[in-house]
Amino acid sequence: MTLVKTLRLLMLPLFLAALAAPVLAQGTSVAFGTLAQDTNLPVEVTADNLSVDQDTGIAIFTGNVLIGQGEMRLSAPRVLVVYLAEQKGIERLEATGGVTLVSGPDAAEADRADYSITNGEIVMTGNVLLDQGPNALSADRMTVQLSDGTAQMAGRVKTIIQTGGDN
Repeated sequence: MTLVKTLRLLMLPLFLAALAAPVLAQGTSVAFGTLAQDTNLPVEVTADNLSVDQDTGIAIFTGNVLIGQGEMRLSAPRVLVVYLAEQKGIERLEATGGVTLVSGPDAAEADRADYSITNGEIVMTGNVLLDQGPNALSADRMTVQLSDGTAQMAGRVKTIIQTGGDN
């Protein structure tokens, strides 16, 4: 092994630590999905069970819940749906029990996801893991802005970046 390669191997952890330090402290913005999501598209829900409370305007879907809207897919064991006044649409979705969100080639997992349809925002919390092909990011919280297809990761953000070279 040449001296240059040895120095590269010794310096790589320091370089990566220097890059990771700001990410761990401040959070990071990333692209999510292949394009912006239209929150006006219909929401399709499939589940094993449904319980509806007409008085409160709440529906609870349980068992293999799969939600689709455009190109986006969300799955969870339990999803609570809160309707707008007079049931003129959905205000928000609260998915719990281990959630997977897929948009294009990107996939994220978390303990919980809250989707505010009126704001066009999904907040995933608890053991968030974002898989983007060869790269992965983890954090305590990820907020996805569906209008522009971006996500903000915060709270102990950690990433693994593939260098693509033979170091």
